[in-house]
Amino acid sequence: MRHLGRKGFTLVEIMIVVAIIILLAAIAIPNLLRARLNANEAAAIASLRTISTACESYRAAQTSPTYPGELTDLSTANPPYIDTTLGGGSKQGYIFTYADANSGNTYNTTATPQTPTVTGNRTFVVTANGVIMDGDGGVIQ
Repeated sequence: MRHLGRKGFTLVEIMIVVAIIILLAAIAIPNLLRARLNANEAAAIASLRTISTACESYRAAQTSPTYPGELTDLSTANPPYIDTTLGGGSKQGYIFTYADANSGNTYNTTATPQTPTVTGNRTFVVTANGVIMDGDGGVIQ
């Protein structure tokens, strides 16, 4: 009788490969989640810059210079100053709250994470002066 060579893998070999894959996943997944969180925060800052610029453009286009009363005023204008997603108040894991203060003479927009520690860690604010700050009052460059 001819001796046939070994075919396939042993259970121990398969368990070693699975253990290596699990180890690599345990190292990589937290870094991927942190990268997504940082990307959401960067997108929120960029959206606040967009809102700030849109508010100034809107104000300049008014006969009597005033800021918009609501965030949706920027997305429903013709032509729109911002996209409808941002005008709806949320984008990339952040909720944007717009407040018209002092009868159109100033505004305040806050970006808060939809799910804290999952979609973002920090809150951001922009006012009519155009300076974006984090929730602790630190200026974002």
